[in-house]
Amino acid sequence: MGWRIFVRDLELQSLIGVHRHERDGRQRVRINLELDVEGEPAALGDRLTAAVNYENIVGRVRRIVGAGHVNLVETLAEQVAQACLEDRRVRRCLVRVEKLDVFADAASVGIEIERRNGAA
Repeated sequence: MGWRIFVRDLELQSLIGVHRHERDGRQRVRINLELDVEGEPAALGDRLTAAVNYENIVGRVRRIVGAGHVNLVETLAEQVAQACLEDRRVRRCLVRVEKLDVFADAASVGIEIERRNGAA
């Protein structure tokens, strides 16, 4: 058993992309996360210290995005997944990273990856 934590539609400004115009300025990215967490919610005893804290997760994602330029959305997604899996209680994470301003006739382009902790 377990439960799922999610972060939906986190929109941040990122230095991302391989083209010259992408290197010269930030662009909008949208990040969505789903984290499958082991255990039972009742076992938390209504204590934040016992939970996988989504505020901490969002803070890590913000720091990763703000850390500097990356060429690929794939790289950014991998960095975010690694940060989510640092907490061993997170069995699986699904990370979607979308660039929002690439094509005028498309809402977004991006990648979705799934990663697991250990043998989970």
